[in-house]
Amino acid sequence: MLLKKNVPVSYVLGKIKVEMALLALYSTTVYVVHTYYHIPLVSIPVAVPSILGTVISLLLAFRSNQAYNRWWEARTLWGAIVNDSRSFARQVLSFIDNTYDDADKKAMKERMIKRQMAWCHSLSQHLRGQSAQPELKRLLSDEERQSVADVHHIPLALMEHHANDLRLLQRMNWINDYQQVAMDDTLTRFSNSMGGCERIKNTVFPVTYSFYIHIMVLFFVMLLPYTLIEFFGVFQIPLVVAISSSFFLIEKMAIHLQDPFENKPTDTPTTTISRNIERDLKMLLKDESPAEVDRPAITVNSTSVYYVL
Repeated sequence: MLLKKNVPVSYVLGKIKVEMALLALYSTTVYVVHTYYHIPLVSIPVAVPSILGTVISLLLAFRSNQAYNRWWEARTLWGAIVNDSRSFARQVLSFIDNTYDDADKKAMKERMIKRQMAWCHSLSQHLRGQSAQPELKRLLSDEERQSVADVHHIPLALMEHHANDLRLLQRMNWINDYQQVAMDDTLTRFSNSMGGCERIKNTVFPVTYSFYIHIMVLFFVMLLPYTLIEFFGVFQIPLVVAISSSFFLIEKMAIHLQDPFENKPTDTPTTTISRNIERDLKMLLKDESPAEVDRPAITVNSTSVYYVL
């Protein structure tokens, strides 16, 4: 997603430049034919396009609202991915015993957390139909990257690796049964969020609904010159273009919002979110102290309890 504080006017007008040009040509033709060739035109009362414009406005409002709901649901799902990724990293770091300086445990923690970073990047690219290999090369070991190289659904394959490591942790008694259940529940939430994103991606907005509204908008803008020419003369040309452009812009906005995973400026910012997740998880890894025994301790019933600062 391209993020800008101010949307350029050229970008907005560029979305409807063809429609604006055709409308200007059409309304100019109506004016020239009526004024210079003295061909009588059908006079349409103002009430007719007014009623039609009101109906179209209601339909466009409903259309835009439904499109925004799809966009907002996608953003909500990725918000849940952010929270669950942080929770998963916290579980990995706190559940796996880190009282002793064990290289194998440290390697396991780093592998699982980096895999979670890779999962976020791969899901973002998978939804957009792009390759996530550069991120996988940075974050995964060569062996693990080769195992998912020819897989169509890389996020699902990485989730399976998570499940395998979770089973290994339990068998090696690095986590207990309750901790295994908690971490497995986090993986389930990842799968639910991934499935929700794929549902939005693969569910096509009803084509007939969009087509009917577009036909009504075209019919409305074609009636405008015949209504306004008697009142405004040549000034009906910019007026028709301005009024019609507002309807086309709202229609375009709804079309762009309804597909939040198409790598457009109006997309859900999955790339930025994935980078933020990677930054946060790397911070957690960096904060993991290599020497727990150096931390201050207190004694309760002859048992040393170390503060995790």
